[in-house]
Amino acid sequence: MPATTAETLSLVTRNVSVAPLVLLSVADHYGRSAKGTRKRVIGVLLGQNDGKNVRVSNSFAVPFEEDEKDPSVWFLDHNYVESMNDMFKKVNAREKLIGWYHSGPKLRASDLEINELFKRYTPHPLLVIIDVQPRDVGVPTDAYFAVEEIKDDGTTTAKTFVHTPSIIEAEEAEEIGVEHLLRDIRDVAVGTLSTRITSQLQSLQGLHLRLRDIGQYLQKVIDGDLPVNHAILGNLQDVFNLLPNLSTPKPSLGGAQSISAQDNSELTRAMSVKTNDQLMAIYLSSLIRAITAFHDLIENKIQNRQQAEEKENGKKEEEKEGEKKEGEAEKEGEKKANGANGAVKEPEKGKENEKGGKKKS
Repeated sequence: MPATTAETLSLVTRNVSVAPLVLLSVADHYGRSAKGTRKRVIGVLLGQNDGKNVRVSNSFAVPFEEDEKDPSVWFLDHNYVESMNDMFKKVNAREKLIGWYHSGPKLRASDLEINELFKRYTPHPLLVIIDVQPRDVGVPTDAYFAVEEIKDDGTTTAKTFVHTPSIIEAEEAEEIGVEHLLRDIRDVAVGTLSTRITSQLQSLQGLHLRLRDIGQYLQKVIDGDLPVNHAILGNLQDVFNLLPNLSTPKPSLGGAQSISAQDNSELTRAMSVKTNDQLMAIYLSSLIRAITAFHDLIENKIQNRQQAEEKENGKKEEEKEGEKKEGEAEKEGEKKANGANGAVKEPEKGKENEKGGKKKS
């Protein structure tokens, strides 16, 4: 049965959160089964789905094979899925089968057929594509729900996947474990300034990728490769409406401008002046922050150099004191040795005197 617009919107607006444990399990599954090959791995997602929020908290791997030449030929052991699902229910009854995953990195032709298989266990299975070898910086997950899209030309409906946003969210116990794992690979020398610049660069790269995807989608719609999706076009129109109109009006043939054109030019000039002022303030603040950071760096170097010199001087003084103590100890030893030799010689002289006295007598 084709999905209504309300049902499609409810699927798209669901909040999907994936636990870090699932990412580690999928990476381990891929490393054991398909590392170094072009194959993908498939598994089952467990968690909670209340209709608004989808929480993926656990997963397990599933035996899967497919023909690389013919994507329509594939095998998935659903008996294994049922037996493992029963075992996980005994361990934690709150974790239910809510969908499936594969290592992607993109959607494939057989994904709709595999998704139909998982409809035996849940009415709206969630598909999460987890990129185990991400090339771009960002969230390595893409979440999808399958719907039947009604075309505007009146032709038969077609099943397709709709994308829904996903985030990586950890519980308190998982956060501790993730921080412990990241401690070994995190660069301690990286400061807050470099971290902030890196995050801004990642945000700009993500914005660039999204704008490129939007441009490619609109071009495919214009070429007729994709049908018109009014929900997407409405969202894009809302985005464009939020942008200020800074276009310079073209002068008329007579040279006279209307009142609206003059107002538009004044608004454009005011927006440009305000934007330039804000950019100048940002530039000056960044310059001051950089100079302050350089001064702090120089002061730290001077302090480190002074501390190193103080340590070296302290070591030299300790060595001198040690040498003095050793010299004094040697002198005391010599004095003691000389005193002992004198005490030995005095009794010998006494004995000689006694012998001399006896001889005289």
